[in-house]
Amino acid sequence: MSQMFRSFATRNYRIWFAGALVSNVGTWMQRIAQDWLVLAELTDDDAIAVGVVMALQFGPQLVLLPVTGWVADRFDRRHVLAATQAAMLLLGVGLGLLTLFEVVELWMVFAFALGLGVAAAFDAPTRQAFVGELVDDRTLANAVALNAASFNAARLIGPAVAGMLVAAVGSGWVFLINAASFLAVLGSLWALRPREFTAFTRRARGKGQMRAGFRYVRRRPDIQLVFAMVFLTGTLGYNFPIYTSTMAKVEFGEGPEEFGWLSSALAIGSVAGALIAARRERPRLRTVTLASLGFGLSLGAAAVAPGPVSFAVLLVIVGFTGLSMMNTANAYVQTTTAPSMRGRVMALYLAIFMGGTPLGAPLIGAIADAAGPRWAIVAGAASGLVAAAIAAVFYVRTREVRVRWTRDGRWPLRLSSATPADRDTATQEIAIVEVETQR
Repeated sequence: MSQMFRSFATRNYRIWFAGALVSNVGTWMQRIAQDWLVLAELTDDDAIAVGVVMALQFGPQLVLLPVTGWVADRFDRRHVLAATQAAMLLLGVGLGLLTLFEVVELWMVFAFALGLGVAAAFDAPTRQAFVGELVDDRTLANAVALNAASFNAARLIGPAVAGMLVAAVGSGWVFLINAASFLAVLGSLWALRPREFTAFTRRARGKGQMRAGFRYVRRRPDIQLVFAMVFLTGTLGYNFPIYTSTMAKVEFGEGPEEFGWLSSALAIGSVAGALIAARRERPRLRTVTLASLGFGLSLGAAAVAPGPVSFAVLLVIVGFTGLSMMNTANAYVQTTTAPSMRGRVMALYLAIFMGGTPLGAPLIGAIADAAGPRWAIVAGAASGLVAAAIAAVFYVRTREVRVRWTRDGRWPLRLSSATPADRDTATQEIAIVEVETQR
Protein backbone atom coordinates (compact mmCIF):
# COMPACT_ATOMS: atom_id res chain seq x y z
CA MET A 1 0.00 0.00 0.00
CA SER A 2 1.29 3.44 -0.89
CA GLN A 3 2.89 5.36 1.96
CA MET A 4 0.42 8.18 1.33
CA PHE A 5 -2.59 5.88 1.91
CA ARG A 6 -1.17 3.52 4.52
CA SER A 7 -4.16 4.02 6.85
CA PHE A 8 -6.38 2.27 4.26
CA ALA A 9 -4.75 -1.01 5.29
CA THR A 10 -7.11 -0.89 8.29
CA ARG A 11 -10.62 -2.13 7.45
CA ASN A 12 -12.41 0.06 10.00
CA TYR A 13 -10.71 3.20 8.72
CA ARG A 14 -11.58 2.41 5.08
CA ILE A 15 -15.26 2.10 5.98
CA TRP A 16 -15.22 5.26 8.07
CA PHE A 17 -13.42 7.22 5.35
CA ALA A 18 -15.98 6.23 2.70
CA GLY A 19 -18.96 7.25 4.83
CA ALA A 20 -17.36 10.50 5.90
CA LEU A 21 -16.53 11.44 2.30
CA VAL A 22 -20.17 11.16 1.23
CA SER A 23 -21.33 13.16 4.24
CA ASN A 24 -18.67 15.82 3.69
CA VAL A 25 -19.89 16.36 0.12
CA GLY A 26 -23.38 16.96 1.47
CA THR A 27 -22.10 19.30 4.16
CA TRP A 28 -20.29 21.49 1.63
CA MET A 29 -23.36 21.53 -0.59
CA GLN A 30 -25.44 22.79 2.33
CA ARG A 31 -22.92 25.48 3.24
CA ILE A 32 -22.95 26.93 -0.25
CA ALA A 33 -26.75 26.79 -0.52
CA GLN A 34 -27.18 28.28 2.95
CA ASP A 35 -24.77 31.17 2.35
CA TRP A 36 -26.36 31.98 -1.00
CA LEU A 37 -29.86 31.77 0.48
CA VAL A 38 -28.92 34.33 3.12
CA LEU A 39 -26.88 36.64 0.88
CA ALA A 40 -28.99 36.70 -2.28
CA GLU A 41 -32.53 35.61 -1.35
CA LEU A 42 -33.27 36.57 2.26
CA THR A 43 -31.18 39.77 2.34
CA ASP A 44 -29.87 42.35 -0.08
CA ASP A 45 -26.20 41.30 -0.27
CA ASP A 46 -25.84 41.52 3.52
CA ALA A 47 -22.40 40.08 4.36
CA ILE A 48 -22.98 40.68 8.07
CA ALA A 49 -25.94 38.26 7.96
CA VAL A 50 -23.68 35.61 6.44
CA GLY A 51 -21.22 36.29 9.24
CA VAL A 52 -23.97 35.90 11.86
CA VAL A 53 -24.91 32.52 10.38
CA MET A 54 -21.29 31.43 10.63
CA ALA A 55 -21.07 32.74 14.18
CA LEU A 56 -24.17 30.80 15.26
CA GLN A 57 -22.91 27.66 13.57
CA PHE A 58 -19.46 27.75 15.16
CA GLY A 59 -20.13 29.62 18.41
CA PRO A 60 -21.31 26.56 20.35
CA GLN A 61 -17.83 25.07 19.91
CA LEU A 62 -16.63 27.72 22.37
CA VAL A 63 -19.62 27.96 24.69
CA LEU A 64 -19.98 24.20 25.21
CA LEU A 65 -16.24 23.52 25.33
CA PRO A 66 -15.96 22.00 28.83
CA VAL A 67 -18.85 19.61 28.21
CA THR A 68 -18.05 18.48 24.66
CA GLY A 69 -14.46 17.44 25.40
CA TRP A 70 -15.55 15.58 28.51
CA VAL A 71 -18.26 13.74 26.55
CA ALA A 72 -15.72 12.75 23.87
CA ASP A 73 -13.44 11.16 26.49
CA ARG A 74 -16.08 9.71 28.83
CA PHE A 75 -18.70 8.06 26.57
CA ASP A 76 -18.51 5.54 23.74
CA ARG A 77 -17.46 7.73 20.80
CA ARG A 78 -19.24 5.54 18.27
CA HIS A 79 -22.57 6.08 20.06
CA VAL A 80 -21.97 9.83 20.45
CA LEU A 81 -21.30 10.16 16.71
CA ALA A 82 -24.46 8.21 15.86
CA ALA A 83 -26.50 10.65 17.97
CA THR A 84 -24.91 13.81 16.53
CA GLN A 85 -25.20 12.59 12.94
CA ALA A 86 -28.88 11.72 13.43
CA ALA A 87 -29.52 15.18 14.90
CA MET A 88 -27.88 16.92 11.93
CA LEU A 89 -29.89 14.75 9.54
CA LEU A 90 -33.15 15.92 11.13
CA LEU A 91 -32.05 19.56 11.06
CA GLY A 92 -31.20 19.29 7.36
CA VAL A 93 -34.65 17.85 6.62
CA GLY A 94 -36.35 20.65 8.56
CA LEU A 95 -34.52 23.49 6.83
CA GLY A 96 -35.00 21.82 3.45
CA LEU A 97 -38.77 21.51 3.85
CA LEU A 98 -39.15 25.09 5.08
CA THR A 99 -37.20 26.33 2.05
CA LEU A 100 -39.10 24.16 -0.44
CA PHE A 101 -42.44 25.38 0.87
CA GLU A 102 -41.13 28.98 0.62
CA VAL A 103 -41.85 29.85 4.24
CA VAL A 104 -38.24 30.16 5.37
CA GLU A 105 -37.19 33.46 6.93
CA LEU A 106 -33.83 34.77 8.03
CA TRP A 107 -34.44 34.11 11.72
CA MET A 108 -35.25 30.49 10.88
CA VAL A 109 -31.91 30.07 9.14
CA PHE A 110 -30.26 31.55 12.22
CA ALA A 111 -32.09 29.03 14.44
CA PHE A 112 -31.13 26.05 12.28
CA ALA A 113 -27.53 27.27 12.11
CA LEU A 114 -27.47 27.37 15.92
CA GLY A 115 -28.93 23.86 16.11
CA LEU A 116 -26.31 22.55 13.70
CA GLY A 117 -23.65 24.32 15.72
CA VAL A 118 -24.73 22.59 18.95
CA ALA A 119 -24.72 19.17 17.27
CA ALA A 120 -21.36 19.87 15.62
CA ALA A 121 -19.87 21.03 18.94
CA PHE A 122 -20.29 17.48 20.26
CA ASP A 123 -19.56 15.82 16.93
CA ALA A 124 -16.25 17.49 16.06
CA PRO A 125 -14.01 16.59 19.05
CA THR A 126 -15.54 13.12 19.21
CA ARG A 127 -14.89 12.58 15.50
CA GLN A 128 -11.30 13.81 15.85
CA ALA A 129 -10.57 11.57 18.82
CA PHE A 130 -12.43 8.61 17.27
CA VAL A 131 -9.85 8.36 14.49
CA GLY A 132 -7.33 7.31 17.15
CA GLU A 133 -9.48 4.25 17.85
CA LEU A 134 -9.62 3.23 14.19
CA VAL A 135 -5.84 3.21 13.56
CA ASP A 136 -2.72 2.70 15.65
CA ASP A 137 -0.40 5.46 16.81
CA ARG A 138 2.05 4.87 13.94
CA THR A 139 -0.55 5.74 11.30
CA LEU A 140 -2.53 8.36 13.24
CA ALA A 141 -0.86 11.35 11.57
CA ASN A 142 -1.54 9.79 8.16
CA ALA A 143 -5.19 9.17 9.08
CA VAL A 144 -5.59 12.79 10.22
CA ALA A 145 -4.15 14.00 6.90
CA LEU A 146 -6.44 11.69 4.90
CA ASN A 147 -9.43 12.96 6.86
CA ALA A 148 -8.48 16.47 5.77
CA ALA A 149 -8.10 15.23 2.19
CA SER A 150 -11.60 13.73 2.38
CA PHE A 151 -13.05 16.96 3.76
CA ASN A 152 -11.41 19.07 1.07
CA ALA A 153 -12.08 16.63 -1.76
CA ALA A 154 -15.71 17.07 -0.74
CA ARG A 155 -15.16 20.84 -0.89
CA LEU A 156 -13.94 20.34 -4.46
CA ILE A 157 -17.12 18.49 -5.46
CA GLY A 158 -19.83 19.85 -3.18
CA PRO A 159 -19.72 23.61 -3.90
CA ALA A 160 -19.66 23.16 -7.68
CA VAL A 161 -22.59 20.75 -7.58
CA ALA A 162 -24.46 22.95 -5.10
CA GLY A 163 -24.00 26.05 -7.26
CA MET A 164 -25.56 24.31 -10.24
CA LEU A 165 -28.38 22.81 -8.15
CA VAL A 166 -29.21 26.13 -6.47
CA ALA A 167 -29.49 27.76 -9.89
CA ALA A 168 -31.53 24.86 -11.29
CA VAL A 169 -33.87 23.70 -8.50
CA GLY A 170 -33.23 25.97 -5.50
CA SER A 171 -31.61 25.67 -2.09
CA GLY A 172 -34.30 23.49 -0.53
CA TRP A 173 -33.38 20.37 -2.48
CA VAL A 174 -29.71 20.88 -1.63
CA PHE A 175 -30.57 20.86 2.09
CA LEU A 176 -32.48 17.59 1.66
CA ILE A 177 -29.60 15.99 -0.24
CA ASN A 178 -27.29 16.95 2.61
CA ALA A 179 -29.68 15.36 5.10
CA ALA A 180 -29.60 12.11 3.13
CA SER A 181 -25.79 12.14 3.10
CA PHE A 182 -25.71 11.63 6.87
CA LEU A 183 -27.06 8.14 6.27
CA ALA A 184 -23.65 7.22 4.86
CA VAL A 185 -21.93 7.99 8.16
CA LEU A 186 -24.61 6.20 10.17
CA GLY A 187 -24.18 3.18 7.90
CA SER A 188 -20.39 3.22 8.29
CA LEU A 189 -20.69 3.42 12.09
CA TRP A 190 -22.94 0.35 12.03
CA ALA A 191 -20.47 -1.57 9.81
CA LEU A 192 -17.41 -0.98 12.01
CA ARG A 193 -15.98 -3.83 14.10
CA PRO A 194 -15.53 -2.58 17.68
CA ARG A 195 -13.33 -5.55 18.58
CA GLU A 196 -10.71 -4.18 16.15
CA PHE A 197 -10.62 -0.70 17.73
CA THR A 198 -7.35 0.52 19.22
CA ALA A 199 -7.84 0.32 22.96
CA PHE A 200 -6.98 3.18 25.30
CA THR A 201 -7.36 3.70 29.04
CA ARG A 202 -10.13 6.06 30.07
CA ARG A 203 -9.41 8.21 33.08
CA ALA A 204 -11.17 7.23 36.28
CA ARG A 205 -14.27 9.15 37.21
CA GLY A 206 -13.68 12.01 39.59
CA LYS A 207 -13.86 15.72 40.10
CA GLY A 208 -12.00 18.10 37.85
CA GLN A 209 -12.03 15.90 34.76
CA MET A 210 -13.32 18.72 32.53
CA ARG A 211 -10.59 21.04 33.85
CA ALA A 212 -7.92 18.43 33.22
CA GLY A 213 -7.69 19.42 29.55
CA PHE A 214 -6.88 23.01 30.50
CA ARG A 215 -4.24 21.87 32.99
CA TYR A 216 -2.67 19.59 30.39
CA VAL A 217 -2.39 22.38 27.80
CA ARG A 218 -1.05 24.79 30.40
CA ARG A 219 1.98 22.51 30.82
CA ARG A 220 2.58 22.38 27.04
CA PRO A 221 3.93 25.70 25.63
CA ASP A 222 4.25 24.14 22.17
CA ILE A 223 0.53 23.38 22.08
CA GLN A 224 -0.19 26.86 23.41
CA LEU A 225 1.72 28.27 20.43
CA VAL A 226 -0.34 26.15 18.03
CA PHE A 227 -3.54 27.32 19.71
CA ALA A 228 -2.52 30.98 19.41
CA MET A 229 -1.76 30.62 15.70
CA VAL A 230 -4.93 28.67 15.03
CA PHE A 231 -7.03 31.22 16.91
CA LEU A 232 -5.71 34.13 14.85
CA THR A 233 -6.10 32.51 11.46
CA GLY A 234 -9.34 30.74 12.38
CA THR A 235 -10.93 33.96 13.65
CA LEU A 236 -9.95 36.34 10.85
CA GLY A 237 -8.45 34.31 8.03
CA TYR A 238 -10.76 31.34 7.56
CA ASN A 239 -13.90 33.25 6.62
CA PHE A 240 -13.95 31.82 3.10
CA PRO A 241 -17.74 31.83 2.64
CA ILE A 242 -17.71 35.60 3.12
CA TYR A 243 -14.71 36.11 0.84
CA THR A 244 -15.98 33.97 -2.02
CA SER A 245 -19.65 34.96 -1.86
CA THR A 246 -19.02 38.71 -1.69
CA MET A 247 -16.24 38.67 -4.29
CA ALA A 248 -18.42 36.60 -6.64
CA LYS A 249 -21.58 38.67 -6.32
CA VAL A 250 -20.50 42.16 -5.23
CA GLU A 251 -17.04 42.57 -6.78
CA PHE A 252 -17.38 40.46 -9.95
CA GLY A 253 -21.18 40.53 -10.44
CA GLU A 254 -21.47 36.76 -10.86
CA GLY A 255 -24.14 34.21 -9.82
CA PRO A 256 -24.35 31.06 -7.64
CA GLU A 257 -22.58 28.86 -10.21
CA GLU A 258 -19.47 31.04 -10.13
CA PHE A 259 -19.67 31.21 -6.33
CA GLY A 260 -19.61 27.41 -6.28
CA TRP A 261 -16.66 27.23 -8.67
CA LEU A 262 -14.64 29.69 -6.58
CA SER A 263 -15.19 27.51 -3.51
CA SER A 264 -14.10 24.47 -5.51
CA ALA A 265 -10.93 26.29 -6.61
CA LEU A 266 -10.11 26.80 -2.96
CA ALA A 267 -10.58 23.08 -2.44
CA ILE A 268 -8.11 22.10 -5.19
CA GLY A 269 -5.23 23.54 -3.20
CA SER A 270 -6.63 22.15 0.05
CA VAL A 271 -6.71 18.59 -1.32
CA ALA A 272 -3.14 18.93 -2.57
CA GLY A 273 -2.01 20.21 0.82
CA ALA A 274 -3.74 17.33 2.61
CA LEU A 275 -2.21 14.66 0.39
CA ILE A 276 1.28 16.09 0.79
CA ALA A 277 0.75 16.14 4.55
CA ALA A 278 -0.27 12.48 4.39
CA ARG A 279 3.21 11.57 3.13
CA ARG A 280 4.99 13.08 6.12
CA GLU A 281 6.08 10.74 8.87
CA ARG A 282 5.41 13.30 11.59
CA PRO A 283 4.04 16.83 11.83
CA ARG A 284 6.35 19.70 12.79
CA LEU A 285 5.82 23.18 14.17
CA ARG A 286 8.14 24.55 11.50
CA THR A 287 5.68 23.45 8.84
CA VAL A 288 2.84 25.18 10.68
CA THR A 289 4.84 28.42 10.74
CA LEU A 290 5.91 28.40 7.09
CA ALA A 291 2.40 27.51 5.95
CA SER A 292 0.97 30.37 8.03
CA LEU A 293 3.36 32.78 6.33
CA GLY A 294 2.39 31.43 2.91
CA PHE A 295 -1.28 31.68 3.79
CA GLY A 296 -0.99 35.35 4.68
CA LEU A 297 0.98 36.21 1.55
CA SER A 298 -1.29 34.31 -0.86
CA LEU A 299 -4.48 35.65 0.69
CA GLY A 300 -3.07 39.16 0.43
CA ALA A 301 -2.39 38.57 -3.27
CA ALA A 302 -5.96 37.30 -3.75
CA ALA A 303 -7.26 40.57 -2.32
CA VAL A 304 -5.94 42.46 -5.36
CA ALA A 305 -6.91 39.90 -8.01
CA PRO A 306 -8.37 41.80 -11.00
CA GLY A 307 -10.95 39.20 -12.07
CA PRO A 308 -12.65 35.92 -11.11
CA VAL A 309 -10.14 33.75 -13.00
CA SER A 310 -7.06 35.21 -11.32
CA PHE A 311 -8.91 35.18 -7.99
CA ALA A 312 -9.69 31.47 -8.46
CA VAL A 313 -6.04 30.69 -9.30
CA LEU A 314 -4.84 32.45 -6.16
CA LEU A 315 -7.48 30.65 -4.10
CA VAL A 316 -5.77 27.39 -5.06
CA ILE A 317 -2.60 28.64 -3.34
CA VAL A 318 -4.62 29.95 -0.40
CA GLY A 319 -6.24 26.54 -0.03
CA PHE A 320 -2.90 24.74 -0.21
CA THR A 321 -1.14 26.88 2.40
CA GLY A 322 -4.17 27.20 4.68
CA LEU A 323 -4.86 23.49 4.73
CA SER A 324 -1.17 22.67 5.19
CA MET A 325 -1.12 24.87 8.26
CA MET A 326 -4.31 23.63 9.85
CA ASN A 327 -3.79 19.98 9.01
CA THR A 328 -0.26 19.97 10.41
CA ALA A 329 -1.43 21.82 13.53
CA ASN A 330 -4.25 19.30 14.01
CA ALA A 331 -1.95 16.30 13.52
CA TYR A 332 0.70 17.78 15.83
CA VAL A 333 -1.78 18.28 18.66
CA GLN A 334 -3.29 14.81 18.23
CA THR A 335 -0.06 12.86 17.94
CA THR A 336 1.65 14.58 20.88
CA THR A 337 -1.34 14.34 23.26
CA ALA A 338 -1.95 11.37 25.56
CA PRO A 339 -4.82 9.20 24.20
CA SER A 340 -6.82 9.50 27.42
CA MET A 341 -6.69 13.32 27.12
CA ARG A 342 -7.16 13.54 23.35
CA GLY A 343 -10.89 14.27 23.36
CA ARG A 344 -10.59 17.18 25.78
CA VAL A 345 -7.52 18.66 24.14
CA MET A 346 -9.08 18.38 20.68
CA ALA A 347 -12.23 20.03 22.01
CA LEU A 348 -10.02 22.92 23.12
CA TYR A 349 -8.32 22.99 19.72
CA LEU A 350 -11.61 23.03 17.81
CA ALA A 351 -13.15 25.58 20.16
CA ILE A 352 -10.22 27.90 19.56
CA PHE A 353 -10.28 27.30 15.80
CA MET A 354 -14.03 27.52 15.28
CA GLY A 355 -14.98 29.40 18.43
CA GLY A 356 -13.28 32.53 17.15
CA THR A 357 -15.75 32.62 14.26
CA PRO A 358 -18.50 34.35 16.32
CA LEU A 359 -16.05 37.21 16.73
CA GLY A 360 -14.30 37.15 13.38
CA ALA A 361 -17.08 36.37 10.91
CA PRO A 362 -19.37 39.34 11.76
CA LEU A 363 -16.29 41.60 11.89
CA ILE A 364 -15.08 40.44 8.47
CA GLY A 365 -18.63 40.76 7.16
CA ALA A 366 -18.83 44.33 8.48
CA ILE A 367 -15.52 45.20 6.80
CA ALA A 368 -16.82 43.74 3.54
CA ASP A 369 -20.01 45.82 3.79
CA ALA A 370 -18.25 49.03 4.77
CA ALA A 371 -15.02 48.97 2.76
CA GLY A 372 -15.59 46.20 0.22
CA PRO A 373 -14.69 42.51 -0.02
CA ARG A 374 -11.04 43.18 -0.88
CA TRP A 375 -10.34 44.90 2.44
CA ALA A 376 -12.03 42.05 4.28
CA ILE A 377 -9.58 39.65 2.62
CA VAL A 378 -6.66 41.92 3.56
CA ALA A 379 -7.72 41.64 7.21
CA GLY A 380 -7.72 37.87 6.88
CA ALA A 381 -4.28 37.90 5.28
CA ALA A 382 -2.88 39.90 8.18
CA SER A 383 -3.87 37.13 10.59
CA GLY A 384 -1.60 34.61 8.87
CA LEU A 385 1.35 37.00 8.89
CA VAL A 386 0.88 37.88 12.57
CA ALA A 387 0.60 34.19 13.48
CA ALA A 388 3.91 33.46 11.75
CA ALA A 389 5.51 36.39 13.59
CA ILE A 390 4.31 35.03 16.95
CA ALA A 391 5.88 31.66 16.12
CA ALA A 392 9.18 33.38 15.27
CA VAL A 393 9.19 35.11 18.66
CA PHE A 394 8.42 31.77 20.34
CA TYR A 395 11.39 30.12 18.64
CA VAL A 396 13.77 32.90 19.62
CA ARG A 397 12.64 32.86 23.26
CA THR A 398 12.49 29.10 23.78
CA ARG A 399 15.33 27.80 21.64
CA GLU A 400 18.04 30.25 22.71
CA VAL A 401 18.55 31.52 19.19
CA ARG A 402 19.68 34.96 18.18
CA VAL A 403 20.26 37.13 15.13
CA ARG A 404 23.92 37.48 14.19
CA TRP A 405 25.11 39.82 11.48
CA THR A 406 27.79 39.54 8.80
CA ARG A 407 31.03 41.45 9.20
CA ASP A 408 30.00 44.08 6.65
CA GLY A 409 26.66 44.70 8.37
CA ARG A 410 24.55 43.29 5.57
CA TRP A 411 21.35 41.33 6.14
CA PRO A 412 22.14 37.72 7.13
CA LEU A 413 23.07 35.43 4.27
CA ARG A 414 22.45 31.90 5.53
CA LEU A 415 20.89 29.84 8.34
CA SER A 416 22.71 27.98 11.06
CA SER A 417 22.25 26.75 14.64
CA ALA A 418 23.57 28.56 17.66
CA THR A 419 26.13 26.56 19.66
CA PRO A 420 27.96 27.21 22.95
CA ALA A 421 31.02 28.14 20.91
CA ASP A 422 28.99 30.70 19.01
CA ARG A 423 27.87 32.30 22.28
CA ASP A 424 31.44 32.57 23.54
CA THR A 425 32.93 34.19 20.46
CA ALA A 426 32.76 37.87 19.64
CA THR A 427 32.92 37.28 15.90
CA GLN A 428 29.64 38.06 14.13
CA GLU A 429 29.85 36.40 10.79
CA ILE A 430 26.70 34.31 10.36
CA ALA A 431 23.08 35.02 9.62
CA ILE A 432 19.82 34.39 11.38
CA VAL A 433 19.37 31.02 13.04
CA GLU A 434 17.12 28.33 11.67
CA VAL A 435 14.97 26.66 14.29
CA GLU A 436 14.39 22.95 13.83
CA THR A 437 11.19 21.94 15.57
CA GLN A 438 11.63 18.25 16.28
CA ARG A 439 9.68 17.42 19.37
